[in-house]
Amino acid sequence: MSPTEFAQEQLPVRLKRKAIAMLGPMGLFLKGFVKHPVMVGAIVPSSRRTIRRVLSPVDWDRCQVFVEYGPGVGTFCQPVLDRLRRDGKLIVIDTNPDFIAYLKATIRDSRFSAVHGSAADVEAIVAAHGFDHADYVLSGLPFTTLPPGVGPAIMAATRNVLRPGGAFCVYQYTARARTLMSEYFPRIDKGFEPINVPPCVISWGWKD
Repeated sequence: MSPTEFAQEQLPVRLKRKAIAMLGPMGLFLKGFVKHPVMVGAIVPSSRRTIRRVLSPVDWDRCQVFVEYGPGVGTFCQPVLDRLRRDGKLIVIDTNPDFIAYLKATIRDSRFSAVHGSAADVEAIVAAHGFDHADYVLSGLPFTTLPPGVGPAIMAATRNVLRPGGAFCVYQYTARARTLMSEYFPRIDKGFEPINVPPCVISWGWKD
């Protein structure tokens, strides 16, 4: 490949990175909500209080593999990485290629991996990274508005991928997802964070 051909090939990559930087995380989040409201489920990222409350039950000393579904612009990513041990791994999965491109361009941490794919394939994705289980899985996906069959498939795959003693945390804006969750996780700890837009309902499903 000649220098000119190489430069022409790299041009779209540079333009994409520049566009991502100009849009910023909030602009990208709003774009994602407008484009895919059923999958994003919120118009603004979670508050700091919500992040702290959601992550508070994690035993970080025992957490090597942390998985997140629907990371968006990475609201939880850096807080998780700040707490994760040095030999840990954070794997985030999103169906929105714009979010995945943004995360890959902005998070420089060898423990971080962003995957464009479905949460229903979490077992294969975790295995592809060299692990046989996840310790914790976090999800902000709007389970009540997902297409038919997708929610149960994600719940079943999550239960399968978690180690005994691990947990699945779902943060939503209603408690309706708990009904589906209880079919796969009989023991659920409940939480609520009012300082969020909108107020956040939190459910921790434990794999006993």
